Amino acid sequence: MMKKYWIYNKTFDLIWILLPPIFIWFIVMFFHQQLQEIQEGYSFYTWLILIVFIDVAHVYASIFRSYLVKEKWKKHKLLFCIIPITCFLLSLLLYSFGASVFWSVLAYVAVFHFIRQQYGFLRLYNRNERLSKGEKLLDTVVIYNATVYPMLYWFLHADRRFTWFMPNEFIHLNLPVLEPALFSLYSIILITYMLYLLVFRIRKKEAINYQKLLLISGTYLSWYFGIVHFNNELVFTLLNVISHGIPYMALVYFTEFKMKSHDFRIIGKVKQSISVLVFVGGLLFLAVIEEFTWETLVWKEQVGLFEINWEEIWVVPLLALPQFTHYILDAFIWKRSYSKYE
Repeated sequence: MMKKYWIYNKTFDLIWILLPPIFIWFIVMFFHQQLQEIQEGYSFYTWLILIVFIDVAHVYASIFRSYLVKEKWKKHKLLFCIIPITCFLLSLLLYSFGASVFWSVLAYVAVFHFIRQQYGFLRLYNRNERLSKGEKLLDTVVIYNATVYPMLYWFLHADRRFTWFMPNEFIHLNLPVLEPALFSLYSIILITYMLYLLVFRIRKKEAINYQKLLLISGTYLSWYFGIVHFNNELVFTLLNVISHGIPYMALVYFTEFKMKSHDFRIIGKVKQSISVLVFVGGLLFLAVIEEFTWETLVWKEQVGLFEINWEEIWVVPLLALPQFTHYILDAFIWKRSYSKYE
């Protein structure tokens, strides 16, 4: 019975999708003091691994499910062209109002994208369950509860020592009266779901979808402890980036390399033995090139070899285009993947 709930198989799903947030949570809980020392003494390496090799790299995984797939390119060519053009023009418009406006809007879009990914994985893991409308609704409510409450907490607290992109990117509400009510609602939803599992599933000896429970548990742990419980930049980055980026890249690799034998527009047919190298190598190459360009032209924090003063109103929207496109394109390329894969 459990086999039908896996996306690929037990080993692949556990290692690359379900356990990363839980594993990182254990690391954080037992070694959070050491992580503070790592953050202070090895910031370049944590930036390189977490931001470049995972966060930036996962953005480019979308092209392996869209632009590089010959059949998808032919079928959705107009959409694949319109989205980046629209994102770039919108970025230019936003940046014309100031860098803070641009990064603030992009941060809200990113948050929505991260939240929706967890909902998407939930739909994949409950796609073969026989659930009533009420049970499906409860699943949806509980996964959004795991992600939305921590973000609302962030919006209510300006003292967070981490950012999504830039300082003061979110509008912080000075409404402390909301905090007890929001936490109460958060707790009630979680307790209700636990009681539902105990009373209506286990007690009635109905099959338990443990894969879905691992996904929900990992989401609660990574979002609550990364944003609410700990107030640490490295802890937030570890739980946020690894829990999001690793499962996403694994899902793309599974659907486009393991599950199918696509004729890619650029790399051609890839044999199974070298598909991992092509996929991972391609992502890392693009991520390093993009981040090196960011560091050289804009940030000048980690690398900064050259002092090039280009007009930021053009450079920043252009460099942010892969990221912005990823957020929007993602809503389309997975739209019909919950019940079956295209």
